[in-house]
Amino acid sequence: MSALALAVRDSNTMLRRNLLHARRYPSMTLNLLLTPIMMLLLFVYIFGDVMSAGIGGGGADRSEYIAYIVPGLLLMTIGSTTIGTAVSVSNDMTEGIIARFRTMAIHRGSVIIGHVIGSVLQSIISVVLVGAVGVAIGFRSTDAGILEWLAAFGLLVLFAMALTWVAVGMGLISPNAEAASNNAMPMILLPLLSSAFVPVDAMPGWFQPIAEYQPFTPAIETLRGLLLGTEIGNNGWLAVAWCLGLAVLGYFWSTSKFNRDPK
Repeated sequence: MSALALAVRDSNTMLRRNLLHARRYPSMTLNLLLTPIMMLLLFVYIFGDVMSAGIGGGGADRSEYIAYIVPGLLLMTIGSTTIGTAVSVSNDMTEGIIARFRTMAIHRGSVIIGHVIGSVLQSIISVVLVGAVGVAIGFRSTDAGILEWLAAFGLLVLFAMALTWVAVGMGLISPNAEAASNNAMPMILLPLLSSAFVPVDAMPGWFQPIAEYQPFTPAIETLRGLLLGTEIGNNGWLAVAWCLGLAVLGYFWSTSKFNRDPK
């Protein structure tokens, strides 16, 4: 077999391993999935009428706020899911299985490739579930055609890939699962500081740069524009640039840490 065929075979094996772990131990995935679902229900049913009146400038109608908040929570779901990736990678590094893999005749990079692909698949499944909850409570995307849906799906996959590579690096540098979870907390905190819940223009002037110059805001605005037909502007290019930059940074960071021989 060629080197490429061996890499594909071993990566596929590691992917099946990670998916089996996720199926046998679903508590981590479910706990992380519940966070965006609970926030969706909380903000829609507790704050929805008030927020809709503020955003729409008219009467209280939570349907407007449902349309506004769902795109942000879909991307927040990806951030939440990647925390599980950091924990899983950290467990592999600290429990000795990686040391055993190093002694076997397998493609060295297949271990983290399996983690990345498995995490992206879990992220997309989680996004579908959160999106289903959004539809159940009233979210509608009437302005999106086939091209817009394909572009939205591509953005979600690219964003998941970028955050996953960063999460893998966080897992590799963490001494234990608890530290990995703490290191990956910005994946949940950054959406809270973005335009996911309120427009950037409605924030205090000193806080607006924090919300604007980060990866989640342009990605949220792009996804919102694709699904709702709102103005995207430069956010599309910024979102792609953030995704590619984070993916490249996370890839080189993760591979350099993983390929470093243990002391």
